[in-house]
Amino acid sequence: MLKPLALFALTALFAHAQYNEPYRPQFHFSPKTNWTNDPNGLVYFDGEYHVFYQYNPFGDTWGHMSWGHAVSPDLIHWQELPVALAEENGVMIFTGSIVVDERNTSGFCSDGKACLVAVYTGHTPKSATANTLQTQNLAYSNDRGRTWTKFSANPVLDLKMTDFRDPHVFWSAAGSRWVMAVALPNEHKVLFYGASDLKHWSKLSEFGPAGAVGGQWECPTLAELPVDGSPTRTRFVLKIGLNPGGLQGGSGEQYFVGTFDGTKFTNDNPATTTLWTDYGKDCYCALVFNGLPRTQTPVMLGWMNNWQYAGKVPTQPWRGQMTLPRQVGLKTTPAGLRLVQQPAAILATLRGERFAWSGQNVQELNTALKAKAGTGYELQTSITLGDAQKIEWKLLASDGAWTTVGYDRAKGEIYLDRTRSGNVAFSKDFPGRITAPLTLPAGVLKLRIIVDRSTLEVFAQAGLVAMTDLTYPPAGANNIEFTTEGPAPKRTEVELWPLTSAWRR
Repeated sequence: MLKPLALFALTALFAHAQYNEPYRPQFHFSPKTNWTNDPNGLVYFDGEYHVFYQYNPFGDTWGHMSWGHAVSPDLIHWQELPVALAEENGVMIFTGSIVVDERNTSGFCSDGKACLVAVYTGHTPKSATANTLQTQNLAYSNDRGRTWTKFSANPVLDLKMTDFRDPHVFWSAAGSRWVMAVALPNEHKVLFYGASDLKHWSKLSEFGPAGAVGGQWECPTLAELPVDGSPTRTRFVLKIGLNPGGLQGGSGEQYFVGTFDGTKFTNDNPATTTLWTDYGKDCYCALVFNGLPRTQTPVMLGWMNNWQYAGKVPTQPWRGQMTLPRQVGLKTTPAGLRLVQQPAAILATLRGERFAWSGQNVQELNTALKAKAGTGYELQTSITLGDAQKIEWKLLASDGAWTTVGYDRAKGEIYLDRTRSGNVAFSKDFPGRITAPLTLPAGVLKLRIIVDRSTLEVFAQAGLVAMTDLTYPPAGANNIEFTTEGPAPKRTEVELWPLTSAWRR
């Protein structure tokens, strides 16, 4: 018989082996096996961060939608738990949210303690006698989210519609009630409902159409964010998924900045203004955690994929993963308030030995970078352009394959190109070059790039621009190279840290 310590070591080794497959991200959450898409029910409760997510318990393609579940003490080390809410009686469990019912307004909580209440869309597929139906439903847990009971009087909101989904629920201090934001996808509207008990909902207002309307609206979330880092100056952001019709094709997300008085959201900008949450192709249905302490910066997490090719990406035995958790806020710019995003601070705990370099000689930099990168790292760089017109970072590079992050001064744009990144043939919509507008009045480009095997997250100018893309490089593609067209930048400053696996504990 194995001694307890030996058994623990063997178990840890087996777990790490399972999370070491080709393309498996090492510090982005992905389920052990099977299909996942939208994050659901992001909540902090009793010292734990909870991620629920759309999950197929029976395979690696979309279907049998249920809620998978994982918990973490710190947003980076996750423990996958059994399925929380399962498809039952032909009703799938679509996207929704979870709230902490501290005052037992629902009547679901026991023993005088707060409980978790899930508000989710029940999806009943079309049958021979009825059309597809989507309704809003409740479930609750009194054991820190480990087991769940579906409300016997479900649904709690039913408009008799085929497309009516993705409730985001939060407590509104202004209205002294629960508020639900829920999408009418085809009408390009978000409806707001209010309830004192989470069970009896009354319509408050509606928002839209506005911004981009090229596809269905999904996954609305309304969050109050700090402005310029001030805890006392805030503004509301209404984020809405769009599929198809995203900026770069397929699914994408837009946001609106404004006020919310407990009843109605008012947009600060003209209805024709479109603001994109992420300029990449692979960040969708991002939600903000409920229940965070007031002193904590809001944190957002999204699904890292695109509906154009989500069912074809070449990963196994899992398909689908989440972005890094991101701290979010608003920044004052000449154009108005704009969303800023940065990886959550906890990521720094995975850093290995720091590499630093500064100077002008590009060849010297590339020589110093040899054998420094690997397939999981954080790269921070500040480039004083001087007379330089175009710079590029070639990442996850090997002979004939690389993914490029670059800046074109003449066009005033940052770009990410995965045309030659490796395995791109599984979908015609996967290879390509994406861009984001970015002018640099001071002539200094600041980039923070996170690489994790099959993922690339780029944050420019302290998170004013975010770009998220999947990439599937060939084995051994662990080089990094800095190149320029024309004159070299006046000064280049580089910091790089290898990032250890969050699964190796």
